[in-house]
Amino acid sequence: MSVNEPAVAIGIDIGTSGVRTVALSQEGHVVGFTSMPFADSTKTRSPAAWWEGVRLCLTRLASECSLSSVRGIAVDGTSGTVLATDSAGAPVGDVLMYNEPCPDAAIVASIAQEAPLDSPARGANSGLARAIHLSRRAGVSRVMHQADWVLLQLGLSQPATDENNALKTGYDLNASTWPAWIEAAGLAIDKLPSVYRAGEPIQMLGGFAAAIGLPSSCRLHAGTTDGCASFLATGASETGDGVTALGSTMVLKLASDRPINAPEYGVYSHRVLDFWLVGGASNSGGVVIRALFGDDQLDRLTEKLDADRPTGLQYYPLLKPGERFPINDPSYPPRLEPRPKDDAVFFQGVLEGMTEIERLGYGRLNDLGAAQLRTVRTVGGGAKNPVWNELRQRALGVDFLPSRSPEAAVGTASLVLATSVR
Repeated sequence: MSVNEPAVAIGIDIGTSGVRTVALSQEGHVVGFTSMPFADSTKTRSPAAWWEGVRLCLTRLASECSLSSVRGIAVDGTSGTVLATDSAGAPVGDVLMYNEPCPDAAIVASIAQEAPLDSPARGANSGLARAIHLSRRAGVSRVMHQADWVLLQLGLSQPATDENNALKTGYDLNASTWPAWIEAAGLAIDKLPSVYRAGEPIQMLGGFAAAIGLPSSCRLHAGTTDGCASFLATGASETGDGVTALGSTMVLKLASDRPINAPEYGVYSHRVLDFWLVGGASNSGGVVIRALFGDDQLDRLTEKLDADRPTGLQYYPLLKPGERFPINDPSYPPRLEPRPKDDAVFFQGVLEGMTEIERLGYGRLNDLGAAQLRTVRTVGGGAKNPVWNELRQRALGVDFLPSRSPEAAVGTASLVLATSVR
């Protein structure tokens, strides 16, 4: 941490586990970091808890480093988390989180009838389906995303969002507008926030922000989704840079010079800075490893891995039938046979299978028209396994680079650095 450099940009991350804030210097060095975990799962979906976490983290950040040189502040939130508010900006009823399907099948059907075939707003898990459902509550004036509501609490005068959060709510990136078909699907467009490019300055801030030492010249910037922020946090920024998240599932993201939308594979594109972020997610990943081996055996089994002796088992590790990407087949079967007697060989076979899924995934993105993979950075628990990393690098045949930071807030603050007035 370079504490001697002045802070010029602040990123706020509202994640599933809590709130994190980061202050960056002009050179992108972290000069301050604070966090507040949510007390329990109910707080994850509580706007009051989001704001309490932001207030506490920013107050602590101000005590950790001077904020007098900060030029901008932005917020990222979980993609697709939506809430409804009254005319004063107060939440109306419960939030619908990113992983909660729309409870009204008729709304999903209406979107399917009106939306373009390649729209990320299609399906029960779209932000638009949730927004339409929430908009029908009594007393609702506006619907917005998690990051948008936090911006309002920071002093934004009118609801505003960013292109990345707006994408799954039906925003048309090519026309830079909320399309008319949204109204036909059931949502009045005047209930939706204004949309800005991710990182774009919106307005000067005041109120609480001024009280903790942020200067009057500091601006509120449009933020992004947590996924886009996490990509930027790694340091990936050039066409061909890929980021593999080896968490509960395997998620691939690739910086591309053109957008790719292939809903049949769950592939869609965010616009971030001067590139397109194309991605897809497999059902394979850490959840499979945990179910097959448990956490307590992993270190012992890892010690027995040998990248120079492939098992040849050709597994496709899934817990149950069904795959999204790079193969789209809701009945695609797991392939975990034959099972060798030696658990270490079985473990290596599973990792080899996931490595092949990753290779096929980046190949799929390329086949669909995305940029050729040039480098890979890795985040998530699987990134700590050196033998798996060796297997993956051999399979992909590109440079593996270290990630700058695992904190999404760093990526959000980087957006401010890239777009603030110097």
